[in-house]
Amino acid sequence: MKVLATYSIKGGVGKTAAATNLAWLAARDATPTLIWDLDPQGAATFNYRIRPRVKGVKSLVREQRPLEKAIKGTDYPALDLLPADFRYRNLDLQLDQVKKSTKRVARLLRQLEDDYEWVILDCAPGISLTSEAILAAADAVLVPVVPTTLSTRTLYQLTAFVEDEAGLDVEILPFLSMVDRRKKLHRELQHELLEGDPRMLRTPIPNASAVERMGLLREPLLVTTPRHHAAKAYEALWEEIRERLHRSRR
Repeated sequence: MKVLATYSIKGGVGKTAAATNLAWLAARDATPTLIWDLDPQGAATFNYRIRPRVKGVKSLVREQRPLEKAIKGTDYPALDLLPADFRYRNLDLQLDQVKKSTKRVARLLRQLEDDYEWVILDCAPGISLTSEAILAAADAVLVPVVPTTLSTRTLYQLTAFVEDEAGLDVEILPFLSMVDRRKKLHRELQHELLEGDPRMLRTPIPNASAVERMGLLREPLLVTTPRHHAAKAYEALWEEIRERLHRSRR
């Protein structure tokens, strides 16, 4: 089982759009896949037409209730979802009350290692105890980076955080998100990031109204408009992620 987290310190960078589409792509070939929506706002849960509510959040965190009891099926074969819940806003407090809190998400996911090949964690922005536990559980963190100064800055803040925290062994895979080639700054920073940071995935996700309409249609872009250039970009990005992880295992 491979665990990927879509995560950024900064909000509004296309994190949930990526999680929604990459999870669908992971499951496309009948590969058992779970997306866990850990953002209290529940956008990924909304996109998959599932009610954002989990019974017994506290008992799940304390491992008094099996994680599988909270999992819901989606409309797509091989793809399940563990919904968001607004009470996740208190997840830091609940984690702080258990031993080895930063290892708790990893321990919870071990319950599912025989059931899924891919798990994608859609995370809330910011740095917190919850995000630290997510980073400790993930094999790789997919970081959407809008080619702007502030978004780029948060990538290096995340890098510094991972390097400074003992015990975090997670591969950081940044990718360009919401790219508008009409903007000079976007073109310049895209070139700078691709040339200067070897971790950067090469496939950019364009800024497109079709991606924004996912919230209206409540389906992955690959389902509604599979031939759209943004849908093709997510497809290429997923293949690149798989190849990068394959190379890392060598």
